[in-house]
Amino acid sequence: MSEAELSVRIPIGEVVLDADVAVPREARGAVLFAHGSGSGRHSPRNRYVAGELQRAGLATVLADLLTAEEERADAVTGHLRFDIGLLAGRVGALADRLPGDEAVGGLPIGLFGASTGAAAALVAAAARPGGVRAVVSRGGRPDLAEGALGSVRQPTLLIVGERDSVVLGLNREAMRMITAPVRLEIVPRATHLFEEPGALETVAGLARDWFLRHLAGGAPPA
Repeated sequence: MSEAELSVRIPIGEVVLDADVAVPREARGAVLFAHGSGSGRHSPRNRYVAGELQRAGLATVLADLLTAEEERADAVTGHLRFDIGLLAGRVGALADRLPGDEAVGGLPIGLFGASTGAAAALVAAAARPGGVRAVVSRGGRPDLAEGALGSVRQPTLLIVGERDSVVLGLNREAMRMITAPVRLEIVPRATHLFEEPGALETVAGLARDWFLRHLAGGAPPA
């Protein structure tokens, strides 16, 4: 599937973050994942979506936004998973490093955010109108991005489960604040984690098509 699959350690400010990078042959874009509260690069849901993106010719970067020490502390206190400023800063710093990366340098960049990670992705995207091309949110909390929503310039796809009623309402409110092209896709019968049969496959297909359109300028390869 991939020409290059490697685990790397990326220095970001005073910390070093672990990341898994996969680059298909003739990659057409690169997608950086921003994980949700209490999650990381080993999230089975995000890894499934990443695999579908790779099959469509998109490179993926799954990075832990917290160090192992921070994750241990957060498991007790929960204080970092909702620190959107911290998470957005790290997503942005990772995005800033990608153009100079040997494996994915030169590829257009998209951000995929889940849950609270979606807020971090939107804040990072708002600060980088030229460096990030597109954003996808899965079961996201865009409301936590607060004042950054009006500054988002990238095409943004919001994916929410039909039965995730509270988050669905928050995403509808966020749509009114985002002035960039924005679409809300509601996955039938799905709840917050998209655990229902076929739900995650639908998410992956929607994300794949959005990134191919806005990063690679085309449809999925036949």
